[in-house]
This record gives sequence, C-alpha cells and structure tokens, in this order.
Amino acid sequence: MKIAVAKGDGIGPEIMDAVLNIFNANGVALEYQFVDMGKWVFDQGHSNGMTPEAQKTIESLGILFKGPMETPKGKGVKSVNVTARKTWNTYANKRVFQTLHGVDTVFSKAGIPIDITIVRENIEDTYGGIEHMLTPDVALSRRFITRPGSLQVIKYAFEMAQKKGARRITCGHKANIMKITDGLFLEVFYEVAKQYPDLKADDVIVDDLCMKLVTRPDAFDVVVLTNLQGDIVSDLCAGLVGGLGFAPSANIGDHISIFEAVHGTAPDITGKGIANPTALLLSGLTMLRHLGFMENAASIENALLYTLEQGVHTGDFGDKSKPSVNTVQFAQAVIDNFGRVPQHGMKPTLPNKP
Repeated sequence: MKIAVAKGDGIGPEIMDAVLNIFNANGVALEYQFVDMGKWVFDQGHSNGMTPEAQKTIESLGILFKGPMETPKGKGVKSVNVTARKTWNTYANKRVFQTLHGVDTVFSKAGIPIDITIVRENIEDTYGGIEHMLTPDVALSRRFITRPGSLQVIKYAFEMAQKKGARRITCGHKANIMKITDGLFLEVFYEVAKQYPDLKADDVIVDDLCMKLVTRPDAFDVVVLTNLQGDIVSDLCAGLVGGLGFAPSANIGDHISIFEAVHGTAPDITGKGIANPTALLLSGLTMLRHLGFMENAASIENALLYTLEQGVHTGDFGDKSKPSVNTVQFAQAVIDNFGRVPQHGMKPTLPNKP
C-alpha cells in the first residue's frame, strides 16, 4: 500500500525519519510517496502551501502522513493545515489522550488514569475565515454551523465511540449563549443519540467542561465539540497527559484522511537531532490502525510504552536525573524493544487485515 508523506518544516524531517525507521524495522507493508508541502512551498508562490503535484498525489492515494508545518505570518496567507482539511473535507478531527507511564503529570502521580477521545468538527465554525471590517472600529467574524456538517462529525463520533466500547459520549457546547448555532449542533447530537441507545449521551457547557476536565478527567470518555471550542479543549487535554509532544491527531474524511503531529515546528531546536518523535509516532499508529495494520500498530505501541516505562526520554520530558537521548536513539530504543510487554496499557496484538 502506498501513502503520501510530507515531512514538514523545522523538526518535521527529523521526527518523520525516526518514525518511518520504526515502521520499516517493524516490517510495515507501506510504500511512501514524498510530497512537497510546507512553508518553503508557500515561499515559492503556492498559496495553499502545496505543489499541484503534491495535491494530485494525495488525492490519488487517499492518505497523507505529515509532520508539523509552519504558516508564513501575514494577512492573506491561510494555514496549510486548515487549507488541507477544507480542501479534502476531513470533517472529523480525532485526538486520543491517554496516560503514558514514564510521562509524569499531576494526574499520573495521583494515580488518576486518563483516556479521553476528543472529536472536533473540522471544517465549519469560525474557521471559515469569513470576517471583515464593518466600520473602521468594528471587526465582524461570521460563524457557520450547518446541519449536514454537524451530522457527519457527530455520526462519526458515535460510530467511533461504539466501536471503542466507550461508556459515555458527551457534547461540549455553548448553547446557553449561542442558542442558534451551538443550539443546532446540540440538537443534532441528541437526534443522533437516539440511534445509539446503548451509549450514555449527555452534554456539558464548554466552560464547565473545561473545569471538570482539569478536576476529574477520568470521568470523561468521548467528547464531541464544534471547531473552535474543540481546538481549545483538545489542547487543554494535551496538557493533562504531558503536552502536545504526546498528542496524536487524525483528520478523517470520506475519501481522504490526514494523520499529523499537532505540535509546532520548534525552530529553536531544528537540526539539533533532539526532538521528541512520540506525538508523530502515536499519530502514525492511529494511521496504521485506520489502514488495518493492527498487528504492526500493537507491536510498535507496546514497544513504545515499554520504552517510556523504562525511563528512556528526550530532553523535553522524563526524569531529569537520567540522561536524555536524542531523536535517533529514542527511535532505536523503541525498535530494540519490539516484542516486549509494558506493565501498563498493553495493546492486544490482532492480526493485520488481508
């Protein structure tokens, strides 16, 4: 199977090489078609941050695995990430946040396990970028929430929650204030909920949701939100499990899906070979499962979890009394631990789909 790969900007090439080396060492049956996307493509005059050849390749293959990308600052230039999601209607952003033993947080130290999946609507809302100056002193932004757009992402969230065996699915919203837009999203949520009577479905106002997430994150399972609120809440959840360096991301569409690390390009450490590849690796594991490579994904994830439990860490996390490793060394440690079983969070090894 062939997929499109964009290494990205900054530390992107370093962490992408590390992840692909892990995949290759595990015998993942993928072929990689590298495509040109990112800031340097913007600088060449391509306003969407990708060459026409890259766009054609991605559309023919249906899967894009990408590193972090920088958007040039200035008016009139849109994020390559947002543009890609809109271009290919990847309407559902799925991000899984789990306790990783070896990554210390206030919750791991307190023995509170976290396993939260955030599903964020990925196309509409204020990310339509429709705004203008009403007067020299008044700026106006338009917010679009549609029934079809809400339906497709909420339906995806319920289907995913059911397959996951989730105990609860929650709609985060601000319908008490934005009664028409958020009200429509909430209305669709409960319409879809009727089709899944075995799932406990409820809703929480988004500010109350944030408070509850930082006090009792173990009470939540799957949470679905509109675009802007989902963007904010998903970053909050990343903080609960150690930061964006441990936050995988999948952008799911009917025809094209994008798997990426959502952290930045880290220009301050670019070229030093010390970047943490964990977030991109976790995103890659989500991609492998999406493609049916269940056995490979479980084998690699168990090795990663074992590696973290053993205290192997890059400089951005872990026990500071132990020396940190660089990007290549971290990847090699994961490879060396293939076949080992972590004490916590072991993934069952299911056969790959034919």
